[in-house]
Amino acid sequence: MTLASVLAIVLAYLIGSLSFAVLVSKAMGLNDPRSYGSGNPGATNVLRSGNRQAAVLTLLLDAFKGWLPVFMVSRFGAQWGLDGTDVALVGLAAFLGHLYPVFFGFKGGKGVATAAGVLLAFEPMLGLGLLAIWGLVALVFRYSSLAALVTALASPMLYMAGSNGWWPVQGPILLAIIAMSLLLIWRHRSNISKLFAGTEGKLGSKKK
Repeated sequence: MTLASVLAIVLAYLIGSLSFAVLVSKAMGLNDPRSYGSGNPGATNVLRSGNRQAAVLTLLLDAFKGWLPVFMVSRFGAQWGLDGTDVALVGLAAFLGHLYPVFFGFKGGKGVATAAGVLLAFEPMLGLGLLAIWGLVALVFRYSSLAALVTALASPMLYMAGSNGWWPVQGPILLAIIAMSLLLIWRHRSNISKLFAGTEGKLGSKKK
């Protein structure tokens, strides 16, 4: 691994470590999202504050911080000797930054929006397809967590389906997607229990 690779991975992790749920809430005079609802610093929990603008802004910024490092390495990395493996590692690093942010005591969100940004940068059509799956499940069942879990399970399979000519399937990217999917499921383990118990909060429910 080259110095350029290490620097790109570290920078991606630091960008991912910016918890926009906390930063946006503070800037807009809202309570810290870690203090209500699920306690998760993510867009879905910010929505429980009743401020949709803050939730949308959090969602977009969390996705952007996943997209940006991957896009930059994909577009400009070759001149620094970076390749497809580095693209995969940078995406995974940004995602891990959101889950375990150095700036917030390594206690981050569940990574759905950031993963979406990474996947959109990996392959735009893949990202859009997965967003459609998330949106359909969320619309029908009104559980953000269920939509995230279904999308996480579908991600590696949909990426591999690209071998039919939709996009080139690369081993490092596939491994990064599998790793993110497993981590997403792990981070939603409490939601899984609540879904089975019938106590999971639906989209748009107010904070408690």
